[in-house]
Amino acid sequence: MDGPDQIGPDHTPKRTISDKVRYTVKTFTTREGLLGDYDYGYLFIPRLPFTKRARKSAPFFGLDDRVPVVLALILGLQHALAMLAGVISPPILLGGSGGANFGDDLYQYLVSTSLIVSGLLSVVQMFRFHIKGTKYYIGTGLLSVVGTSFSTITVAQGAFSQMYKSGYCPTLEDGTKLPCPKGYGALLGTSCLCSLLEIGMSFMSSKILARVFPPLVTGPTVLLIGASLIKSAMQDWAGGSSCGADPSARAMCPSASAPHPLPWGSPEFIGLGFLVFVTIIVCERWGPPVLKSCSVIVGLLVGSIVAAACNYFDSSGIAAAPVASFSWVHTFPLSVYPPLILPLLALYIVIMMESIGDITATCDVSRLQVEGDTFDSRIQGGVLGNGITCLLAGLMTISPMSVFAQNNGVIALTKCANRTAGYCCCFFLVIMGIFSKFAAALVAIPSSVLGGMTAFLFSSVAVSGLRIIASVPPTRRNRFILTASFSIGMGVTLLPEWFSYFFTYKGDNYALEGLINAVDLVMKDGFAISAILGIFLNLFIPDEPDEVPAIFESTNSDDNPVQTNIPEQLSTTTKIA
Repeated sequence: MDGPDQIGPDHTPKRTISDKVRYTVKTFTTREGLLGDYDYGYLFIPRLPFTKRARKSAPFFGLDDRVPVVLALILGLQHALAMLAGVISPPILLGGSGGANFGDDLYQYLVSTSLIVSGLLSVVQMFRFHIKGTKYYIGTGLLSVVGTSFSTITVAQGAFSQMYKSGYCPTLEDGTKLPCPKGYGALLGTSCLCSLLEIGMSFMSSKILARVFPPLVTGPTVLLIGASLIKSAMQDWAGGSSCGADPSARAMCPSASAPHPLPWGSPEFIGLGFLVFVTIIVCERWGPPVLKSCSVIVGLLVGSIVAAACNYFDSSGIAAAPVASFSWVHTFPLSVYPPLILPLLALYIVIMMESIGDITATCDVSRLQVEGDTFDSRIQGGVLGNGITCLLAGLMTISPMSVFAQNNGVIALTKCANRTAGYCCCFFLVIMGIFSKFAAALVAIPSSVLGGMTAFLFSSVAVSGLRIIASVPPTRRNRFILTASFSIGMGVTLLPEWFSYFFTYKGDNYALEGLINAVDLVMKDGFAISAILGIFLNLFIPDEPDEVPAIFESTNSDDNPVQTNIPEQLSTTTKIA
């Protein structure tokens, strides 16, 4: 099942069944197998203010190195906590007032299922299946974890807004939005269909992918995804997106019947979110490696404790939640919503390029080669695995998945790239999802606390886009393409209704109406416009092989550019980060 690249450098033969049994017994019955000689204080001792502590270095654990059982469990839990906030945020937003407007039971179900599906499908990426008779793989064979993609949120929220306006989703006479499982099923069905694009593109040459989707295209796209999500995070920080940000209305948040309702934008709400944000900063400054890698969830925990002490929690949903849950406890009518096809096709291109960048980073922190045949096979297997996990996620009632980058930071901090720890992470995610009370507690967290957390998370997405843009050589051509694609994309992100008045068709031609709705959805998503325009301009505008990056240009007395010393690494095309 494993590829040849996972065979040890000493080319030792495979162990027999009796050898494996003896190895397993020794692992679970000896101190060496359970604890080893690892310095556990390195993970848990904080860096206290005004004290000096010698810097320590932990041993590095490669993909298939032997790791003590206790350490594997600790690091697996650390990985699970590091990705927990990212896994639960999309279903909370998609099931809320900006999405399908589900009640508490479906809300909790989506959070539970997101955790379960993330745990199960991460195994697919880590295990690395070889397709017999071919050179292709499914999965990376690395400590690669997958979670619900943030990129889906902007597309889905725009689609649900359109569904409610068109009558596809039900509303009351006063405009109150009712739950729309039909719309959510349409999102799942359409995402399953569009996932075939990523599956098909995984068989393309890596050189073609790098030519069509370079960092020049993906950087602004990822940046705009993060920028568009920050708005919803700030609305939640001030009390919630459901009660509105209109100063004249000042509706009570989260509702007038809540345990501690307050007007939107109240100082109490701002303070709760600020407490979460400050806690994240404190963990990063003084926390030990365990807290640093899961600082976001620690901030969420501290904010939740204070919110509970001040009576902001509604515990009725926790009390009513069942003890256990699993996928397909609730199901949705799968269908295809034609206006969603174009935006989701653009979305899958973005998810694919995000996956390539994250897999490259995982190879780097895992001390593996980032070039050559083995690396290319990991990229191919990762992209194919991601497309398959997106398809399976839709069938398991969850929106598209993507490879998570947060865990690369955990690998770098703990120096553990071992897949055993990754499998332990998957185990903890599934356990968290099965116990519905845990998901109900997450859903009950006040919006202001979640807003303080998601503002940090979504900003990290935007910063990832900036990091990709920074890898692009600043030639005149590249700056022109970045400017052109970013200008319209950012404009639409700031003013999403900008294009809605361009086509105002009203008639009986439902095919034309569906096409216009699809174009309208694309034009409401700044990242999609940026991606489409960037791909076109990158292929349309020719390269200038002798062009000097602008940062290395100087001007002489005759105002003619003169080439100065150019670092060799910037004279070639930068690879996808």
